[in-house]
Amino acid sequence: MKRIVKSVNYDYQKMKKYIDALCCRIPSLQSFCIGKSCAGRDITALKINSADEYVLFAAAFHGSEHITSNILLMFIEDFCTAFAQNHSLCGINIRKALGNRGVIFVPRINPDGCEISINGALGCGKEAGKIYKLCNGDFAHYNANLRGVDINHNFDAGWKKLHALERKAGIMGPASTRFGGVHPHSEPETIALVKLCKEYTIHHALALHSQGEVIYWDYNGLEGKTARRMAEIMATVSGYALDVPVGLATGGGFKDWFISEYLRPAFTIEVGKGQNPLPVNDAERIYNGICEMLTISAIM
Repeated sequence: MKRIVKSVNYDYQKMKKYIDALCCRIPSLQSFCIGKSCAGRDITALKINSADEYVLFAAAFHGSEHITSNILLMFIEDFCTAFAQNHSLCGINIRKALGNRGVIFVPRINPDGCEISINGALGCGKEAGKIYKLCNGDFAHYNANLRGVDINHNFDAGWKKLHALERKAGIMGPASTRFGGVHPHSEPETIALVKLCKEYTIHHALALHSQGEVIYWDYNGLEGKTARRMAEIMATVSGYALDVPVGLATGGGFKDWFISEYLRPAFTIEVGKGQNPLPVNDAERIYNGICEMLTISAIM
């Protein structure tokens, strides 16, 4: 059976179509809306295996990193097909390995930013003029949401310290990247993911970003005793390196918030190498290189 998900640019409408097709092919895969973006676009989650505890995968926090949606959708298709058919993926029987655990996937946290990066001014709606000024016409490299807030700087984890670093770097207000908002959790996209984590018991969480082929795993020593070992396993099977964020990459992110809020492991995985936006044709190659890591991450 041919894979539904392809290495093509998925704007909002195309991604909705492909998610519907996945759910049609895999009836046990459930989709639901966890919130709305600034422009009113659905932020869609998918769930497999109803359970008391889940692993969470989320992607596309930044507009120019929309390739991570393709990669996560490819994993969703392969992982959930293996679960539904009681087959193996990467040599692992998914249904048996999951046991009483479920998995929740959010393929696109920032649909507005991705729409802008993919479709340029057409993705901005009535805000095209404002966005043009924020990015100096460089829509492809746009990372923020429709209000010029970087979602991965907007979580309530070291936000004040990060905000001071932003101002020191000259980022004083809405921008195409790295502005963390006027206060933490100011953005509907951030709120949607926080609400999801409060509604479900999340054992550990993984955020897909691009690029660099590195794994970030710690935050102020709060990540718990098993996080380092989990990260080492992920690095071994993927060939990715363990790394520590510095400067404007420190604090404010989803990984940081999840660790500080729940004292449980969370990981940022920077997939691929190059300059964002990575060529979408690379999606399947990148996915094939990390499929085993993602699979093991779901059952650890």
